[in-house]
Amino acid sequence: MDQLFGFIERITYHNPENGFTVAKLKSPGKSDLVTIVGTFTTVQPGESVRCLGDWKSNPSHGKQFVVATIHTEAPSDLVGIKKYLESGLIRGIGPKFAKRIVDAFGKRTLEILDTQIEKLHSIEGIGKKRIERITTCWAEQKTIREVMLFLSCYEISPAYAGRIYKILGKNCIEKLQENPYSMAEHIPGIGFKKADEIADKMGFPQDASARIDAGILYTLREHANCGNTCIPEENLIQKAEELLRTSKEAIKDRMEQLLDQDRIRKEDARIFSTILYLCEQGIAHEVKRIVEGISPLRAIDTEKAITWAETKLHLKLATEQKKGVSAAISDKFLILTGGPGTGKSTIIRAILQVTHQLTKKIILAAPTGRAAKRMHEITHYPATTIHSLLEYSFKQKGFRRNKENPLDCDLIVIDEASMIDTYLMYHLLKAIPSSARLILVGDIHQLPSVGPGNVLRDMIASHKMPVISLTEIFRQAKGSAIITNAHKINQGEFPYLKHRKKSDFFFLEAESTEDVLQIILDLVTKRLPKTYPFDPIDQIQVLSPMKRGIIGITHLNERLQQKLNATPDPIFIAGNRFGVGDKVMQTRNNYNKEVYNGDIGRIKKINKQNQEVLITFDGKDVIYSFLELNEVVLAYATSIHKYQGSESPCVVIPIHTSHFMMLKRNLLYTGVTRGKKLVILVGTKQAVGMAVSSCECQERETGLLEALSKHNKEKISNFTTQPQFDFELADAQQFSLHSSCVKIPPHQISTNS
Repeated sequence: MDQLFGFIERITYHNPENGFTVAKLKSPGKSDLVTIVGTFTTVQPGESVRCLGDWKSNPSHGKQFVVATIHTEAPSDLVGIKKYLESGLIRGIGPKFAKRIVDAFGKRTLEILDTQIEKLHSIEGIGKKRIERITTCWAEQKTIREVMLFLSCYEISPAYAGRIYKILGKNCIEKLQENPYSMAEHIPGIGFKKADEIADKMGFPQDASARIDAGILYTLREHANCGNTCIPEENLIQKAEELLRTSKEAIKDRMEQLLDQDRIRKEDARIFSTILYLCEQGIAHEVKRIVEGISPLRAIDTEKAITWAETKLHLKLATEQKKGVSAAISDKFLILTGGPGTGKSTIIRAILQVTHQLTKKIILAAPTGRAAKRMHEITHYPATTIHSLLEYSFKQKGFRRNKENPLDCDLIVIDEASMIDTYLMYHLLKAIPSSARLILVGDIHQLPSVGPGNVLRDMIASHKMPVISLTEIFRQAKGSAIITNAHKINQGEFPYLKHRKKSDFFFLEAESTEDVLQIILDLVTKRLPKTYPFDPIDQIQVLSPMKRGIIGITHLNERLQQKLNATPDPIFIAGNRFGVGDKVMQTRNNYNKEVYNGDIGRIKKINKQNQEVLITFDGKDVIYSFLELNEVVLAYATSIHKYQGSESPCVVIPIHTSHFMMLKRNLLYTGVTRGKKLVILVGTKQAVGMAVSSCECQERETGLLEALSKHNKEKISNFTTQPQFDFELADAQQFSLHSSCVKIPPHQISTNS
């Protein structure tokens, strides 16, 4: 093997998920920079490195040094120290201050930062606040590097070091040594198997209680990741046995202990996490309370009110629409469901027109910001997200709006209710006063919530509240091929794919994934912006059924970013290349920043000196530290499930047999209904046929239907156990994207509660 020594001039590319790095090295005696490539722990510009490896010639990139092993050292010469400090590694030190500090302290610079950081006061422009920031960041970086070294012994990517430090704190190594299984519970991306490998190397025995507990809880969480709120006890024992490779008796014994500790609940031979059990029971209790509450609004003649609303709104309601308005005026709790073009928005407008004459205390909300914005545009009433409505408090570790501090409203209308998972529905319902009327609006044929539960479907199946099901497509909607084809797909019929010049729905046939990719790139970057008034970043959204593959989300994002926003000075964080102008998506709820899972924004500014990125979400600027960017991914392409609740003027969907695992009817239906003005499918007719004909989705296992039935027979006062838990912890569970198709009997319009 050859040996190479020098200092890192710059990092060209780094993927922290697998450690693969491309860097430029300044080697003594060589006038040109040397390209080094390999899989190794993160290095920083300015660091001295000693590499062992081989010289190879790459057809595209020329001569490179392929690193087998690498040893890093703190920079020792002035050039290296300056490069190290100005790299953006330490918040508060950029090129300007790096030069001043190195000029002042020379080769003792790193020693000063380690032991006498207060001496930075002597540097012009460095005040108390900047020194505090530098001190904190220097300590963080030292700890993160220590965590990296600790993890490298167990073959874990250095990408996790920042996450572990952020979640577990400065004593994270001690915490990991005490219980490595905590990583499986708290660190996104590290599952039980990886934590188990580490524990094994640390000497944890196979029959350790901590190991078996972690395996049981991990199995339960993974089941929730698929949308379930519970699992049959025997299934849980079997899956845990396969995972742990230990006896059933040991698993049963630890399950009894977990039950005693109230970490899990058992009912009807099914096991729940305690949080999900209490939330489902809480939903059932709150539904009964709201249904039985007395509205303060005076009774009115609904027939006259509907006629008056028609006159005011200059429209004529169909029979089933009138039934919807009438039920909303007379009943305490109404579910309104139907596909696109069936008049849900018209009914809501009429309900608001009438109710506004009785009270001004009306609230409109939706699960996502874009859905709330669309709700406002349609109704001209203020609308907000459910999270904002409930006002999360870090001090209380929960929502400020709750049973003790309810919302001030006489009517509350929630759109896109099929997206609401078990956690959020419970918190929403308990904040609604008993006197208020509640209307849930949704399309049950779309994908279910990302989080666990199938709340809207379970409520409908329970027959405990009135349900208005809209089926008629109205004349003004029949002219849209998007709406017509959406209903065909939903009914299991093959959509109309022939080209019409003025259509809003097109199918472009391509047999290979490479051809599909090229057509999508050409559409988004050239053809569509040239033909239609669509901005290629803000007004065209690519939706892919899967993450991996040539036409998967990850690769599509990389190629679209190259075409649409190839910025010259990017940063590489959490496996992503980010530049100013990039379209990005938030992947988990962040109550501190008031941005939520699925929110889409644009990168406005990158400050390497302060290690901060400014992202704009619907006009609101939000600052992220580099460590927090693992919550953000590129969003030129995204999953259909993540985009549910949002709409785009133009939607482009690859549909190919290579995605056969995800080709489901409700997935395609949901994707098509995300397009407002234009939908384009690119792929094969065979794949379209597979999706349309496939409704064989795994049903979600939940306990809500039974809970609703049980609570309907009991007095409200019988439910005394109120779910008390750290909502932040519950919400930290990031749920996988799985489609679901639960078969329920056709729901009839009902007037009994």
